[in-house]
Amino acid sequence: MTVAMRETRVFQVDPQHPDPAPIRYAATVLQAGGLVAFPTETVYGLGANALDARAVAGIFAAKERPFYDPLIVHLADVTGLAQVTQSLPPLALELAAHFWPGPLTLVLPKAPQVPTEVTAGSATVAVRVPAHPVALALIAAAQTPIAAPSANRFGRISPTHAQHVFTDLAGRIDVILDGGPTRVGVESTVLSLLTSPPTILRPGGISREALAQFLGVAPLLAASASVSTALPSPGTTLQHYAPRARVFLYCGPRPVMLAAMHAEAVRLTAPGVRVGLLTAIEDVPALADLSAVIQPVGSEDALDEVARHLFAGLHALDQAGVAVILARDFGTAGLGLAIRDRLTRAAAGRVIDLEMQKDPEE
Repeated sequence: MTVAMRETRVFQVDPQHPDPAPIRYAATVLQAGGLVAFPTETVYGLGANALDARAVAGIFAAKERPFYDPLIVHLADVTGLAQVTQSLPPLALELAAHFWPGPLTLVLPKAPQVPTEVTAGSATVAVRVPAHPVALALIAAAQTPIAAPSANRFGRISPTHAQHVFTDLAGRIDVILDGGPTRVGVESTVLSLLTSPPTILRPGGISREALAQFLGVAPLLAASASVSTALPSPGTTLQHYAPRARVFLYCGPRPVMLAAMHAEAVRLTAPGVRVGLLTAIEDVPALADLSAVIQPVGSEDALDEVARHLFAGLHALDQAGVAVILARDFGTAGLGLAIRDRLTRAAAGRVIDLEMQKDPEE
């Protein structure tokens, strides 16, 4: 795909009370078929007019994203569903009333006016209402639904700061609205309502437990998608969210994980080779003797904090020039499921399963 280089303008905006002037300017760019990066509560999105096929194609060109990977359509409020969906099951409206604005994406039958570029040729469309004042102000000012994947090159680490967007996409997009760091830090949960019970296509900012409590039944979990056909949801290829360094994910009891990571870091460390460790704050003393770049992302008892700093931590290790990243798992409860999903894909499936090994402290 050919990328037309362009000037990228950056506007600082208050994340809670954005100045209307840059919002109006960005909305005008969208109406003219341009590309605008903006903050949501999850990650920064790269937006285009969702009803303009040519504008949407610009997203794929800027990101170097394959057309088999669908986009999420962002709405200002639930009334926007009528523009992009063909039918609305009662459950969709109930979920929207409970979880929107927020990090839940619903997969529904698409309306004819939604371009096939948005949906990867599928008869369904993924939609959500973001919980961020800048995003909502932009959608309202543009007066159109906005198709927006994460604002980064395809397959790379998602951006949670405007600088991440600038580093990856400067010269490829028109505007970046800098609203500071994002609050949730991992993308939305994608829930298909085409099955009974509904299926989580991608775990994210709304936990499976929260959905189960609302639905009265645990939603199904989809297996990893194949790229041989159009993907059912964005962010579901085996390798995604990936830094330049090779990532290995360690799963198992905490002492076993730390012992294995420590031993591997010692083995890999050599002159000119930098090793990075992505871990919890509590783990730092057990790893401090290593000649490695240690990047804590939060406390294992505060998974919202870990999720918020996860991608920034991967970006920091990339910037430190490490060749290998050894990452620890945070379980599957609550946001742990989304964190494991992102790290598994960042590792392209290189997961060291220590679940059955004995805790060395026992």
